[in-house]
Amino acid sequence: MATSTTAAHCGTARGLDGVIALDSSICFIDGRAGKLVYRGYDIRRLAGHVSFEEVAHLLWLGALPTSRERDGLSSCLCSERVLPPLVLSILELMPRDASPMAVLRTCVSALAHADQEADDMSAAANMRKSVRLAARMPVIIAAFARLRTGREPIEPLTDGSTAANFLYMLTGERPAPHAERTLDTALVLHAEHSLNASTFAGRVIGSTLSDLYAAVSGAVGALAGALHGGANVRVMKMLKAIDASGESPASWVRRRLARRERIMGFGHRVYKVIDPRASILRGMMQDLAKEQDTSKWERICEEILEVMRQEKGLAPNVDYYTAPMYYMLGIDADLYTPIFAMSRITGWTAHLMEQWHANRLIRPLARYTGLHDLHVVPISDRRVSVP
Repeated sequence: MATSTTAAHCGTARGLDGVIALDSSICFIDGRAGKLVYRGYDIRRLAGHVSFEEVAHLLWLGALPTSRERDGLSSCLCSERVLPPLVLSILELMPRDASPMAVLRTCVSALAHADQEADDMSAAANMRKSVRLAARMPVIIAAFARLRTGREPIEPLTDGSTAANFLYMLTGERPAPHAERTLDTALVLHAEHSLNASTFAGRVIGSTLSDLYAAVSGAVGALAGALHGGANVRVMKMLKAIDASGESPASWVRRRLARRERIMGFGHRVYKVIDPRASILRGMMQDLAKEQDTSKWERICEEILEVMRQEKGLAPNVDYYTAPMYYMLGIDADLYTPIFAMSRITGWTAHLMEQWHANRLIRPLARYTGLHDLHVVPISDRRVSVP
């Protein structure tokens, strides 16, 4: 039957694979070369060399900050850490067994009701809201982590880095320098990744001229999925299952591969070689293992890695080493994706501000594959359509 000219001639790509949706100056990825670039800086030149706060400045404002600019942004972030009473009351009401990502999504949305600038779409207001979200998301996560175990939330620090404050709010103790450095570098590595699913979801929402909180709430929802940010939780479950089984990691993996089961932490939609973030995180995990005088997780990871290279030719992605590294820092597995979100908020909001600078509603086409020219049958003559 006849179809419209547009539908007949438009090609499709499952999951928009390889489709260029928009122009952006924020992030560049070369999946074949294993290259990740934030506004001109290779990730290898940033990770471990500049702080998360410096990267936030880079993503938001397009340049690495001077010392004065870095200190000014850090001061702003520290001053915005206190949660509005409304959000604190919502956290108190949350079920103790709720998913931390679901809690985060709810609280991000609620923050709009406590922000007089929520509907102000000026560039200056959106920058201020971006800072507030980057300051408050770690506080929400840490507060809920304590509340769900019957402990009172800890007041945020009035100084220090995002990484240091988050670890302090989880434990009540200022973190050791190596722990702060490790988490800070992980935040740098997770801050931005071009048009991944959550960033694209946020830009689509933002393109309707919905407010920043609505767009970020949608991005949080997308990140929670098992095929996106939720994968790191499944990596740790796998590693713990292997450890508990008493079986060698190699035989455990081979048995599951024989059953055509997926091994978490391997392969990437974009990278055809090892994820450059995984290369950096591998070294960080090994350093952390040496400092803690434990080799268990490193040994399991290396054995799995070798099997996956031999059997599938697959390289690890960012989730593979993030999971055991966070575990060694004493962080609960279901907080790994929220930590991802508290870093990626910088990238999400950078993309939203870029979207609004020259906005156009994002409205792609779909190729229709259904029926045409059906006639309405009287209800008395219709057959049951669902068995």
